[in-house]
Amino acid sequence: MNQPRLALRQDMPRVLELIQELAIFEKESDAVEVSVSDLEKDGFGTHPKFICFVLEVENTIEGIALVYPRYSTWKGEVLHLEDLIVSEKCRGKGLGTQLLDAVVKHAKQIGVKRVSWEVLDWNDPAIEFYESKGANVMRDWNVVHLDENGITNYLNQL
Repeated sequence: MNQPRLALRQDMPRVLELIQELAIFEKESDAVEVSVSDLEKDGFGTHPKFICFVLEVENTIEGIALVYPRYSTWKGEVLHLEDLIVSEKCRGKGLGTQLLDAVVKHAKQIGVKRVSWEVLDWNDPAIEFYESKGANVMRDWNVVHLDENGITNYLNQL
């Protein structure tokens, strides 16, 4: 099996397929709005907005880890892991560990104080996986989102 590598622009169609596979798994199949051209523009422009690691099995990308920088008022620079995705057919084969290893090594290289991400409270295999790696799953915190409609509605109330 190959080692994780940085994604290339030409990997983005397969990256989007894996994002869509995750959306189906998370029961949000209609939620993906990003396109291949968005991923290409945002990940490979003059000022990339994210870094994506990919992992191939038999010349097909079967796992990704997409990260970007954030800033914590408590810690300073942190790295946000937006998604770690392994195709359904390749789960349980160590790809997730390899991808998380690549993310943590990258975090150490760039000197961030923390790597953070979210996991659905019903995704027990993922929770167990992250905890087995030493991650602190903070069950007393809630994720808060203001989506595009929410932003518009909020601003209309001003």
